[in-house]
Amino acid sequence: MDSNGLTPDVLRELRTPRPYPAVSLTMPTHRREPRSEEDVVRLRNLLAEAGRRLEAEPELTRRARLAVREQLGRAVSEVDLRHPLDGLLLLADADEHSVWYLPREVPEQVVLGDTYLTRNLVAASEQSRPYWVLGVAADRATLWSGRGESLYEHREDGFPMAPEPETWDTERVERIGDTPSTFTDEETRRFLRSVDEAVRTVLAQQPRLLHLVGLAPALALLEDAGNAATHTAAGRLVKGGLTDGPAPVLLRELQPVFEECARREQDETLVRLDEARSRRAFAAGLDEVWESVRERRAEVVALEEHYRVAVRVTDGHLLPVGDTAPHRPGICDDIVDELVEAALDGGAEVVFLPDDMLAGHDRIAGVLRY
Repeated sequence: MDSNGLTPDVLRELRTPRPYPAVSLTMPTHRREPRSEEDVVRLRNLLAEAGRRLEAEPELTRRARLAVREQLGRAVSEVDLRHPLDGLLLLADADEHSVWYLPREVPEQVVLGDTYLTRNLVAASEQSRPYWVLGVAADRATLWSGRGESLYEHREDGFPMAPEPETWDTERVERIGDTPSTFTDEETRRFLRSVDEAVRTVLAQQPRLLHLVGLAPALALLEDAGNAATHTAAGRLVKGGLTDGPAPVLLRELQPVFEECARREQDETLVRLDEARSRRAFAAGLDEVWESVRERRAEVVALEEHYRVAVRVTDGHLLPVGDTAPHRPGICDDIVDELVEAALDGGAEVVFLPDDMLAGHDRIAGVLRY
């Protein structure tokens, strides 16, 4: 399943505690040959590792091992590596399994626990937030609905739009010998005002980030003629000829705009952390953030994408035990995943940042409500 299918209800169900062991298997995948051929071997090796981990659990019955291995086998049989994204997530327990394709790189790992590993799904869902793209020209406007790597034309709410047929001032043409300039004509300004108003209505019904695409004169006139709707656009692609797509070309041209928006959001997160530290509403390091999340004081939790720690929980504190520690009562293979789940349950915003961006804060930090 594509991560675009991750709804709050689906995530809630995946995070439900399960009889041990719930197996989560993640691995990076390659979209193009020849490296995509490596994915088959990597998947086979990870499946073998999962089998070894299950055999090493002395408290598991033979029946439980066979049930989980059967579900893992079914999951692997459903994997299609002919058209992969950037990451693969397999989830299986004794009763069910699911396969997820992620538009982001994930580590190669096998995790056994009482819940599924969902942090990669949360990060992929955050990366794949829905957005709008407005394509504008002097005589046409189109609206596109996007989510992650999916983009299609929105043909509702008055879109696509075109101005009323022009009625030129024939006396002006006879007297001066010209016609109004496209980008100074009042009819064009009136048309772009109506476009702005239509976008405002759509945004009120379905709030999303908005990106603008068009030639510089068209975008400038839209901003000048419109109200607040298009003034708040997150990104702009100054290029003509894309009003009608096609979607794959438009999506490819927008990639630098998306990347710039992501960098800007990362910078804004760091600013929020600095401001929180200055007013002493800040937590850094796993123990501090864990405590603030448990107390539901965390407003924002920022962590590096591949941060993972196996711990023993002792008196409410976390004692790292190393990634290779076997599962035993009180030991969690990836406490960061549980922290992310608890943060979401407590209403906190969770932000994933590139590795080493929080090196000065032990790879995880938080903004506190009080």
